[in-house]
Amino acid sequence: MYLSRDLHQGWTVRAADEQLVPAVPARVPGCVHTDLLAAGLIPDPLLDDNEQGLSWIGRTEWVYETFFDAPPDGAAHVDLVAEGLDTVATVLLNGAEIGRTANMHRSYRIGIDDVLRASGNVLTIRFHDAYAYAESVRDLVGERPNAYDEPFQYIRKMACNFGWDWGPTVVTAGIWQPIRLSTWSTARLDVVRPLVTVDDGTGRVTVHATVARDGDAPLTLTAAIGPHRRSVSIRAGESAGDVSVEVPDVRRWWPRGHGEQHRYDLEVTLTGPGGEPLDRYERAIGFRTVELDTAEDADGRRFVLRVNDRDIFVRGVNWIPEDAFVTRVSRTDYAHRLEQACDAGVNYLRVWGGGRYESDDFYDLADELGLLVGQDFLFACAAYPEEDPIGAEVEAEAAEQVVRLMSHPSLVMWVGNNENIWGWHDWQWQEKLAGRTWGRGFYLDLLPRTVAALDPARPYWPGSPYSGDEEHHPNDPARGTMHIWTVWNTDDYTHYGDYRPRFVAEFGFQGPPAYATLRRAVSDEPLTPDSPGVLHHQKADDGNGKLLRGLAGHLPEPHGFDDWHWATQLNQARAIRFGVEHFRSLRPLCTGTILWQLNDNWPVTSWAAIDGDGRRKPLWYALRAAYADRLLTVQPRDGAPAVVAVNDGAEVWRDELRIRRVTLDGSPRGKLHTAIEVPPGGVVTVPLPPEVAAADDPAAELIVVDADGAGRATRFFAEDVAIAYPRPAFDAVVRPEPDGASITVTARTLLRDLTLFPDRVDASASADDALVTLLPGESATLRVRAAAPLDDERLTRRPVLRFANDLLPG
Repeated sequence: MYLSRDLHQGWTVRAADEQLVPAVPARVPGCVHTDLLAAGLIPDPLLDDNEQGLSWIGRTEWVYETFFDAPPDGAAHVDLVAEGLDTVATVLLNGAEIGRTANMHRSYRIGIDDVLRASGNVLTIRFHDAYAYAESVRDLVGERPNAYDEPFQYIRKMACNFGWDWGPTVVTAGIWQPIRLSTWSTARLDVVRPLVTVDDGTGRVTVHATVARDGDAPLTLTAAIGPHRRSVSIRAGESAGDVSVEVPDVRRWWPRGHGEQHRYDLEVTLTGPGGEPLDRYERAIGFRTVELDTAEDADGRRFVLRVNDRDIFVRGVNWIPEDAFVTRVSRTDYAHRLEQACDAGVNYLRVWGGGRYESDDFYDLADELGLLVGQDFLFACAAYPEEDPIGAEVEAEAAEQVVRLMSHPSLVMWVGNNENIWGWHDWQWQEKLAGRTWGRGFYLDLLPRTVAALDPARPYWPGSPYSGDEEHHPNDPARGTMHIWTVWNTDDYTHYGDYRPRFVAEFGFQGPPAYATLRRAVSDEPLTPDSPGVLHHQKADDGNGKLLRGLAGHLPEPHGFDDWHWATQLNQARAIRFGVEHFRSLRPLCTGTILWQLNDNWPVTSWAAIDGDGRRKPLWYALRAAYADRLLTVQPRDGAPAVVAVNDGAEVWRDELRIRRVTLDGSPRGKLHTAIEVPPGGVVTVPLPPEVAAADDPAAELIVVDADGAGRATRFFAEDVAIAYPRPAFDAVVRPEPDGASITVTARTLLRDLTLFPDRVDASASADDALVTLLPGESATLRVRAAAPLDDERLTRRPVLRFANDLLPG
């Protein structure tokens, strides 16, 4: 009989040199940074510039220890199962070495029968200096280039632990995943690999299982889905078995927006010769098909994700680890963040290759919500050695993680790496490598072989970006996936309009976090764009310089922190909305966008739509508008503006467009009313007549498009710095609500991009809408949720209530 017992209690952690840090209580799962923080021995690494004074933690050996008694069930075997150790560790039981680890992304099962005592067992896990290990591997295999001056490619550990252009350097150590005792007799399930397929309405699960056994007894392997059940015998001496179970008239799992997320419970059991239960495996599965169409066509090479034979336009976001200390992220935290993604119209999450293979909670919630997921294998922005010890670790890691995650219907794609093939081409790596391995063998051989052998029903793509073959540049816009970073690094955001990509897997533009987030994290007085703490929480190379250069030609250079904060957040939102609307308007040429990035792992100025404290930036509201199922956008076509209607909904979209050219005071100058009919997955372009398309005075006019089924689109004829804005004039009425307040703003002049920042009044407060443009006489009501009563007067004036036209001088 099998039994599993967690070993999460009674742990301590100390430095190997106890004079440095004596033993303190440790939380398991957890990490040394959070243990030291809980013990009051260090300041919070994520506040101010505390990170800089704590780098010694990553260069120290740490010892975790606990005591336990042997399980009393009398089983023949007892194993220690560590689902994740971070990272280079020696495991000792009662002073005897029982195992060594060198990979954060693998689990370890160690038989302990020979050293286990009935009581008073001492379990010790010594975590070695991660830097020293990585540097020793580098010395062994030879140095290779990467994007940062850190040795992260020489150790199988979360790369962004070593810092990134959005994240802190916090090189962790600890028991980061559950650890337990597992007892068994006769036999146990070792690896269970459920291959889920569906064909002509019949769902099929083929379970491939290997077993560990201590004798030659015949075994029975059974797979059951509700009333549907099949069994096979594993004969004496055999260590593997396959069993298939079918579900007729199966209800398919669909991506959100396309149908329901039906799931079924799969139970796999192993029984002995007398029918006694020996082991069990349970998962919720979903039946759906997925394929990637990357065929050549007249425009290059397409990249179309197809689920259940339906083309899905990807409205995606890149996902990084939710916290710099990933063991602090709960299922509730995941649920909140993924719900925020859904609320923004997102249907796809790309789990970026510098983080982790995401948790079962993450994937289970994605299954539940109908979010599609692409999982990168964990290689990012570096040349990786393929020799041992890294090569052997990668092979074992990849096999384990593919099997662990393959039951999830939300997982629709494996991707070989982040930017490494691109780096080999364009980042001056080839001369530095001098013929040494750099990861190509992983991305084009080992990983595709692993996926094909273990998870053949799911597509693999060698890299992000990648053009489909080695004959073409990996970041060719006309082929496969591409990343666009010229806009942030060198070009104005209107440069997005120069691209005609097939699929954009990364693009982004920076903005600061919410005021309350920055104020909590930075104690600078006064708070300024270049005060020390603000600059420390800006990790991008010349990040603040690029923020200011990005305003040029759009918004005036801000004076003072409040205007800087509003202008740079507004510019971030506008840049991404401009790009997304352009890319979506190119459908079917372009079949997806994946914004860099959804979330942050600490309070920082970054490309995220949701900041490190979970607050939605104006970018989030812009993304919600740009990722709506039904999108109206004004785009240049044949030298003149046209209205483009994009329908990602499952039903035909029939509507009437009310298109006007008006002055800033709302006076009409031209109009067009026209009916549209847009099929599911379709695009309709409406050319505008000259009386609407051409302005008499570009500084004083705009195009307004309204439709009952899609809200409003606007297009100004000039940039803000050239527009003759009136000084904002409005009436505002605040009404208390049980959980906050509602604020109704009535425009007496044009109000562009009306946005409320209630977190400046109360850190718990958030608004339901932002970036609302009103013509004179129009009203909008914003609802604010807050944990405490709000100051009505502060809600209706700067810096809480802002408009684009209050940034202009005068």
